[in-house]
Order: sequence, then C-alpha cells, then structure tokens
Amino acid sequence: MELKKALRLPLRSSGQALRLGSAETLRLAFVGAGGKTTAMFHLARELDEPVIIAATTHLAVEQVQLADQHFILQKIKDTNHLDDIALSGVILLTGPIEGNRTTGLSEEIMAWLDQFCGYHSLPMLIEADGSRQLPFKAPASHEPPIPEFVNTVVVVAGLSGLGKPINADWVHRPEHFAKISEVDLGEKITPDVLARVLMHPEGGLKNIPPKARRIALLNQADSPEMQATAQSIAKIITSEFQSVIVSAFNVQALGLSKDEGFGRPNANIFAVYESIAGIVLAGGSAVRYGEPKQLLPWKGKPLVWHVAKKALTAGLSPVVVVGGAYTSQLGDALEDLSVEIIHNPDWTEGQSTSVKVGLGAVQTQVGGAIFLLADQPQVPETLIHSLVEAHTQGLFPIVAPLVQGQRANPVLFDRTTFPDFQNLTGDAGARKLFSMYPVKWVPWHDDLPILDVDTPEDYQKLLNLLK
Repeated sequence: MELKKALRLPLRSSGQALRLGSAETLRLAFVGAGGKTTAMFHLARELDEPVIIAATTHLAVEQVQLADQHFILQKIKDTNHLDDIALSGVILLTGPIEGNRTTGLSEEIMAWLDQFCGYHSLPMLIEADGSRQLPFKAPASHEPPIPEFVNTVVVVAGLSGLGKPINADWVHRPEHFAKISEVDLGEKITPDVLARVLMHPEGGLKNIPPKARRIALLNQADSPEMQATAQSIAKIITSEFQSVIVSAFNVQALGLSKDEGFGRPNANIFAVYESIAGIVLAGGSAVRYGEPKQLLPWKGKPLVWHVAKKALTAGLSPVVVVGGAYTSQLGDALEDLSVEIIHNPDWTEGQSTSVKVGLGAVQTQVGGAIFLLADQPQVPETLIHSLVEAHTQGLFPIVAPLVQGQRANPVLFDRTTFPDFQNLTGDAGARKLFSMYPVKWVPWHDDLPILDVDTPEDYQKLLNLLK
C-alpha cells in the first residue's frame, strides 16, 4: 500500500512533505501542540484506507467525529472486536470517555495494535501528547507516551503563540516551558525561545525512540511574515530534526461531511527544510591540464579550498570532498575547513565512481545533495542558496541552474534520486538522471557558473577575474 502520489509543484500533501514512502510499516506519533490532531487527520485522509489512529493520551470528545469509526478499547480482550468487523475509512481507537475527553490506550493494547497493523499491512498514526488545544506546551514527567515501536515522530508547534507571553493562555504547563527555555514566566515567546524548547531533551525531543525519524512541524504559518519566521527557526533546529515542515492546516475542512468534501486535502505546506549535503568532486588526475588543477592557487588558496568553503558558508551539511589521484594533497589544502575527505580508490574509472563514493558518505543523513566541481571556485554562494530554497518549496528531484539557455553547475539532487546513482558508470557523472526526472530550473543571469578550468587558458581567465 503506497502513499497516493502528489504533484511535485507545489507541495500538495503532508505525506509527500513527511517523506513517508510505503505506508504498510508506518508507525507515526504526533506530539507537541498547535495542531497535532488536525495534522494527523489530514495525513490519515491522504493514505489508502483503512487507517488506524490510536491515542495514548486524551482527546477532546468533539474530535472523535473526525473519524469514520470509533472503538473504545478498555481491556486487551476488547481488541477481539477488531477481528470481527469490516474496517473502513479512518478508525479511531481510544480508551473510555471520561467527562469531555477520551482516555489513552494502555501499553499492552498498543503493543497488540502494532502486531495487528503489521499482520493486516495497515498504517498506524498515534496521538501521543495532550496540549489542551494551546499552541505550545512542555511535557510533564510522564509525557509524551510514545511507544517504542514508533518509527517516525512529528513534533508540532503552533506559531500563533509567537510574541505572546509564557503563561497559561498560550502554553500548556508554562512553568516547565519557562524553565527549559531559560526565560522567566511572562516573558515573550520569541523564535529563539521556541527553538530552544523544541531542541531540548526535556522538551520537543523527550521520549523519542532512538531510531525514530524526528520531524518538526511548524504549524499555523498563516502569513508570509510567519513563514519567514518559520524559516529562521528551521535553520536553527535542523541540527536536531531530519526535517522541518512549515504549514497551515485547515481544521474547518476536517469538520465537513463526506458529501461536503470531507477528506479533501486542504492544508498549505509552504516549505520543507532538510539538511542538504555538499559533495565536492576532486578525484580527477587533470590529464588534459597537465597538473592537479584542483590544487592550483587562486586568491592565495587552492581552487578546491574555495569550493569547499563556499559549500560550508552556504550552509550545506555535511560537506565531503572526494579525492582520487591527489587525495593525500587534499588533506593539507583543506586542513583548516570542517570537511570530510574521502578517497575514491576507483577514481580512474570515471567521475561516476566519485559521485557514488560521495553519496555513500551522506545519503542516510540528508534530504538531498549538491555536487560541486573542484575547478569552479567562482560559483556564487547565492546560487547555492537559490538551489536549496527552490528545493524546500517542492522537494523537486533535480534543481539546476539555467545559464544562457544551458544547464550549469552545481546541481541539487533530491534523496529520491539517490538509488539511481548506483547505475551510473564511466565519466558521465549524473547527466543521465536529467532524462529520468523532471527538473526544476533556476534561471541565473551571469555566466560565472559555466566557467571551469580545463586548460591553462581557462585558468588565466579565472585569474583575470581578480584584476
């Protein structure tokens, strides 16, 4: 059972933004505050039905109506009913109703549900935190109750609380929120304060299983100004989260009946921020040039140093430099930069081998990679930023600059393309992938990105830029 396909321009589904892949083994928990339930039901409506939603914490009674079926499981024997009924649509499973709230399911029942969903190849979404419908919260000592089998955790924050005071009107458990954010009660909640709470082991990161993917959902970004603020937060917290999604989910759509349009995706996902790796290809022997051109001096440093520095300054992370014929010299050339130097033992077989070696070092950590050539030190940092920004808005498979009507370097490849790199051979690099995927072109209005150093004349042109 695969997630329904979404168009690549623009981002149209939360499933695409979350990079969920196959839904059969999906065990996803929502924690935090500021739109957990709305986001969870939006995602459930995008998945192939039936979909199980389980709650390990309280839900408001009015939220039960968002499901197609609701079953109360108080004891483990109550789970027998699920084998006897026709499951369809979105099925909500909770504990008994007490007052105006449902109660959470026990650990024993949750473990049984994990096996049940595995046997029937069903996805399970879990509401694993309560926030009294406030935009922010800090977890109590017993929260959040995230089962160990969960493989993805979405930490939600509602940006409508930014600029508001740390008090009970905006924050669930404000005293603890103030403590872990290191500010006083009553102080304004700034983007930096929110970022500290989201990254704190007793805040947004609490109780997340060690092997689970960590995703931050900055919700309620209802204006361009709020989206820009979300971007500033994302840049801070991507060190702790594999992905940061900026969104504004529409709760009203989830209150509609099926005849009125219930279940139609009606969420705006504005951007997805992920770590993008920089892979500097410096493995060639420069036979045509006659000496290692990646080590030629320019502005007092080797060419490869300038390329690696540009990648770091532009925020690419991690940055790896793939060497081959001159790997040992690269260590001296780059000793003052925080980059990883990797040797490609098969460099004589062409650039495709260096591409694969570079990807092998980063692909489990990142949402994409930008390949840079060691003999193009003049590539603007602003171009690198533009490629990354374009990728955040659509998770396009390939993002490339278009200069004077032709493709230029560097090029960003989304992680969805990584498996196809294994089929590349020879010195073709990644050009073959341009015929396999749609390309998001970024027009660029100067020709610096198409100037590389293949001959002494090219090098002289590069030196002339300094005059």
